[in-house]
Amino acid sequence: MPDPHMMATFLSPEPVGVNPASILWLLPLALSIATVYKATKTPKITASFIREVLLLFGSIVLFMAAAAAVLFVVALLVTG
Repeated sequence: MPDPHMMATFLSPEPVGVNPASILWLLPLALSIATVYKATKTPKITASFIREVLLLFGSIVLFMAAAAAVLFVVALLVTG
C-alpha cells in the first residue's frame, strides 16, 4: 500500500511565484530540454553538440519571451 504522505505530494501543487526571480527557473529547464532533445536526435555526439544545444536553448528562450510579450499585450488589450 502506498504511503499516504507520498501520495499527498502528488496531489497538492507546488507553489510557484510570479515574481521575476521565479521566471529565471525557465533557464535551467530550457537548457535541460535542449540538451536531452539534441542528445536523442543526434546519432553521434560531435564537437558541434554544445553549439547546437546552445542554439536550441537560445531559440527556446527567445520564443518564450516572444510568447510572453504577445500574451502581455493581449492581456492589456482585453483588460483595458
